[in-house]
Amino acid sequence: MKLFLGLFLCAFSVCCSSATFSRSRRSILREVNDKDQTGVDHDYAVELNATNFDSVLKDTPATFAVVEFFAHWCPACRNYKPHYEKVARLFNGADAVHPGIILLTRVDCALKINTKLCDKFSVGHYPMLFWGAPPKFVGGSWEPKQEKSDIHVIDDARTADRLLNWINKQTSSSFGLDDQKFQNEQLSSNVSDPEQIARAIYDVEEATSIAFDIILEHKMIKPETRAPLIKFLQLLTAHHPSRRCRKGAGELLVSFDDLYPTDFSSSQKQDDDKSQVTNFQICGKEVPRGYWMFCRGSKNETRGFSCGLWVLLHSLSVRIEDGESQFTFNAVCDFVHNFFVCEECRQHFYKMCSSVSSPFNKARDFALWLWSSHNKVNERLSKEEASLGTGDPKFPKTIWPPKQLCSSCYLGHDQKSNKIEWNQDEVYKALRNYYGTTLVSLYKEKGIVGNEGTEGAALEDLIVASNAIVVPVGAALAIAVASCAFGALACYWRSQQKSRKYFHHLHSLKNI
Repeated sequence: MKLFLGLFLCAFSVCCSSATFSRSRRSILREVNDKDQTGVDHDYAVELNATNFDSVLKDTPATFAVVEFFAHWCPACRNYKPHYEKVARLFNGADAVHPGIILLTRVDCALKINTKLCDKFSVGHYPMLFWGAPPKFVGGSWEPKQEKSDIHVIDDARTADRLLNWINKQTSSSFGLDDQKFQNEQLSSNVSDPEQIARAIYDVEEATSIAFDIILEHKMIKPETRAPLIKFLQLLTAHHPSRRCRKGAGELLVSFDDLYPTDFSSSQKQDDDKSQVTNFQICGKEVPRGYWMFCRGSKNETRGFSCGLWVLLHSLSVRIEDGESQFTFNAVCDFVHNFFVCEECRQHFYKMCSSVSSPFNKARDFALWLWSSHNKVNERLSKEEASLGTGDPKFPKTIWPPKQLCSSCYLGHDQKSNKIEWNQDEVYKALRNYYGTTLVSLYKEKGIVGNEGTEGAALEDLIVASNAIVVPVGAALAIAVASCAFGALACYWRSQQKSRKYFHHLHSLKNI
């Protein structure tokens, strides 16, 4: 059953009046500073306290976590800090040598706010270090006499060398304190491993955030590009695989007319209004993280953003419904044409878009077109990179899916022409599983994707006919009476649409 975007956006707000929204466009823009006022970088280790302990460890993409419990007045803790920071440099932050593997954190037990937290982990001396998978710390505890525990005390970490040796033993790795960035010899390129694409959910968030940063930095929002950006924001609000990116896209969409009115054209006005959105992070305050997981190349200049963007587009293609296929095709093609700054790539992609002669009626058809187009791009780039030596030796451009990932996708292979006969039904199944179910599996475990639960239940109550163009006023009022959280934003959103030419292009949604 289909839901329309005007009603969907109601789920993004708690009870508030329309005056709240008109008060200031800054009300939805979040500001996060990575440096203090002196311009000095923060320490590499992440400072935690009782208010953010669970949320940070729940949201981190890292496979393992180290938590140091210390007291700021403790001389031994102060002397240990440089050792801990040497190791944290390898794994934490945008300049990490080995990002996304281990998160090193610290909790100051001398602060009253952390007393109960430190008690839960039976901290008996300072510093005291614990090791485990990040989710095990969430709502967790530790007891000295506990026979079986997923959280372990690090008993040999007096120096940076000894701490790193302990970590290497636990992870069967060979990390070194002198490792430099982009020494990625430990990267796995096993494409048949589903855990790899599951970690790409973080890259999809990263690519989404970077894409909008580029748009702002290059002042690409103009009268002629407003409509394409609005369509893409609608698509992200409906079908981005990450809940927090859907929420951020919806918030930006709600305030778009205030931030970028139809007369938004002068360079000076862009400079003035840019300050309002510079610190807006479309996928939440933790993104961009500054590194890649699935899309990390073995060299600095390979993979990364372009890989993350492709994964985003494929994930959108398998989440839409049949009635949204043509809208999605137009939104994706127009977004790349107007906002992708690699000129040659942009022209090649738009040429493929222009070659489509008939509209898409099925979601399957659009997903297969995007898959086929991506394979054409990889085939072209693989030849260029082979001749110029610019490719990633560990991640060469290949046709997807490989046989080890989907043997049933292959019907035949003409060796002379190097043409593959595909079983497109099996390919579509593989696409839906790979870029749909498996992609979001890690976040579902952490509750960040969020297509179910109270949000889904509430949205199921907002069902309208599939051929409706706009939301009836009566329906909006009924929702406002039934739910303050939905009603206020529904009324506001509806009022915003009256002057928008794209209002009639709102597409139906399901299971957001």
